[in-house]
Amino acid sequence: MMGLFSRMRDMINISYGQKVFLLATLPLIGAVFLIALVVSAQSRQLAEREIQALEAQLIETKRAELKNYLSIARTAVVNTYGRAAPDDEEAKLAVSRELAAMLYGQDGYFFVFDYEGNNLVAPRQTYLIGKNWTGLEDLNGTPITDELIRIARTGGGYHSFDWPKPSTGATERMIVYVNGLQDWRWAIGTGVFIDDVLENVAAARADVETRITTTSYYIVGIAIAALIAVFMTGMFLNLRERRLADAKLKQLTQRIFDTQEEERGRVARELHDGISQMLVGVRYALELTRRKVGDDAGIRDSLNKGIDGLGSTIQEVRRISRDLRPGVLDDLGLGPALQALTDDFSTRTGIAVEFETVVFRNRLDQEARIALYRIAQEALTNIERHAEAGTVQVSLKGNRKGANLRIVDDGIGMTWPQQERRPSAGLGLRNMQERIEQLGGTLRILSARTGTTGTVIEAQVPLSHMLRPQNTAKESA
Repeated sequence: MMGLFSRMRDMINISYGQKVFLLATLPLIGAVFLIALVVSAQSRQLAEREIQALEAQLIETKRAELKNYLSIARTAVVNTYGRAAPDDEEAKLAVSRELAAMLYGQDGYFFVFDYEGNNLVAPRQTYLIGKNWTGLEDLNGTPITDELIRIARTGGGYHSFDWPKPSTGATERMIVYVNGLQDWRWAIGTGVFIDDVLENVAAARADVETRITTTSYYIVGIAIAALIAVFMTGMFLNLRERRLADAKLKQLTQRIFDTQEEERGRVARELHDGISQMLVGVRYALELTRRKVGDDAGIRDSLNKGIDGLGSTIQEVRRISRDLRPGVLDDLGLGPALQALTDDFSTRTGIAVEFETVVFRNRLDQEARIALYRIAQEALTNIERHAEAGTVQVSLKGNRKGANLRIVDDGIGMTWPQQERRPSAGLGLRNMQERIEQLGGTLRILSARTGTTGTVIEAQVPLSHMLRPQNTAKESA
């Protein structure tokens, strides 16, 4: 349960950029969704009205055609019907034969039912003739015979129902027009199948649905393109702002390093030229006092201890001054400065140090010299504190990529006991990484965690920090 809450909290805690992107895209997605719904609904309504108008027009055309057919049939039999009596069987037979012979089209014919429901004429479906079809209904329960007779009694009209198509035998929708010969109590009519009309209407509806679907795809495609444009614009602005921020951060870091080096140089000069000289003067005064004291053993011992302590203090001040900003780094270059650093390290710690360097064809600029010196200084400090090493190898060489500083020890690696780690552990490594990144170089650290023995630190400075030999002919690396 707690894990679920944690995942939900992580989902809610989104970054500022993600919030901006959501605020920009969610309204767009909602608007596109609503637009698609409105367009689809309006398109369907408009298309349905047009389709219904088309269907009504086509059916009205069919009805007018049926009315004309029946008018032609009545004209053909009117003379016989007009002169015959209600019970003139010969006239009825003649009219029936004449109507049966009047066929048109592939499925068109005339039919006759008497008012009792008996079929008298059905030339294309002769199985109907002579039978009583009262109560006949289609597959949908629509009354056929009874409704046709009712329409004929009331003066004529249209009726629609499903009926077998003579040419195919399939049941299709049919519209009939029926009229009555009241003297003979006949319902005479003809019909036409409207399956072609229904097919045209269905095709129109399918075409409308296809167009609506295509329009929806267009809308979705435009929305996706807009979202991609928003995303790419956001990414571009974000990357641009990040690059600017990285550049400003890099400038700030370089300014901090420069200020730090300037402050170290100032403090080193103050220690060397001020405090160190003052301490030397005090020492000379004490030595002069010791010579004037005479043979008083107690006073001489006290002065000797003070002079010795003062000498140690002078050496410590000079060491601190040299660590803050070694003069040899500016005067002789990086190689001699590293040589002095390793010699002092070996003397102080008792760890054997092998230093190797090769004179470069080109020379390092000031930023590279300071950065590599500080990296070596920090690495040796870490070895002294944590590595428990017996030997250290330091090499400074040039290659096709630039200058390479390599420091290797045979200690326990970066796996010192947990209790020795402090909150500030790793700060020196971060400083090393930041210094080398300021130069555009690379820093590699391999320790016992990778299965090797000891620790290897490699700092690579690119060729862009190498100066031409003629510009620094009197300088070393």
